[in-house]
Amino acid sequence: MMEKRTFARIGLMGNPSDGFYGKTISSCITNFHAKVELTESRILRLLPHKTFDPTEFSSLKDLELTSNRDGYYGGIRLIYATCKRFSEYCRENNIELDDRNYIVSYDTNIPRQVGLGGSSAIIVSLLKALMEFYGLTDEDIPLESQPNLVLSVETEELGINAGLQDRVIQTYGGTVFMDFDKQIMDSMKHGLYERMDSGLLPNLFLACMCGSGKDSGKMHNEMRFRFNQGDREIINAMSMFARFACEAKQALEEGDHKHFGVLMDMNFDLRRKIYGDAAIGESNLQMIEISRSLGAPAKFPGSGGAVIGMYEDEEQYRRLKKAFLDHGFRFAKVEPQKLDISGRSISSANV
Repeated sequence: MMEKRTFARIGLMGNPSDGFYGKTISSCITNFHAKVELTESRILRLLPHKTFDPTEFSSLKDLELTSNRDGYYGGIRLIYATCKRFSEYCRENNIELDDRNYIVSYDTNIPRQVGLGGSSAIIVSLLKALMEFYGLTDEDIPLESQPNLVLSVETEELGINAGLQDRVIQTYGGTVFMDFDKQIMDSMKHGLYERMDSGLLPNLFLACMCGSGKDSGKMHNEMRFRFNQGDREIINAMSMFARFACEAKQALEEGDHKHFGVLMDMNFDLRRKIYGDAAIGESNLQMIEISRSLGAPAKFPGSGGAVIGMYEDEEQYRRLKKAFLDHGFRFAKVEPQKLDISGRSISSANV
């Protein structure tokens, strides 16, 4: 049996410009993860998760409550679609696979629909497990191409509106600066991905809703339409998000955490301006307001449902923790996946 784990991710700066030819900085965090187990078997079998893919309920009311809380789709569709796309990719690229079969199961503790990359973590874990199972390396499926393959599972197979950022950071791990410039994307079919030392990051906290947030695939539909129509407000905003990412990279490299915090606030304020309070949502605004009321810069790590923020010392962290817990939110100290710029682990927490 082999097991592969992929950590939750946070968008540190520049999001949501990753889907609009912008630039971002993201990190994997070890607070939450998804894992896939793959065992050789006589037949190929995909095992549903007992919690996330339920087929038995105590009553009709229980079924209704479960569907309202979790939706109709669990992780099994991600497993199914990943296996299919992996097979297609190998055939299209003349990669021969032997005829061994396997049983695949998955588990995850990444909070759902709060912008932490829960779905992509399952797919990345399975892709890495399949590559190891069939003896494939990054020479067979180049590292920079793997996020595209992961993305195609969601966009082409499942019709999920998604971008490359989550798939890049969860494939590479650690902390990565990403450049999705249109000319680069058109010519190379992928962005430029530069590893950064996770040790450069400031003290970070994560707060999120206790239930499911919004479907991240629906969050950017209006922005995408306006961008494609040439709306200057949206085009200029995405350019500004990209600028924030460039400035944040420089600030981290220079150890200027104060300016990094200023950029976090600016990133959120611009997002709020173009999306509007109705789209942002009352609970999301409340989390930002709690952070700022205690002097902590904060922004969305994804499409909403969670905030990532900066704290100076343990005293400020304790005050933040109390305030968020008192308002019914989950709260944790961020534990970055510590890889250096070569991708080597500098933390025993990595799997």
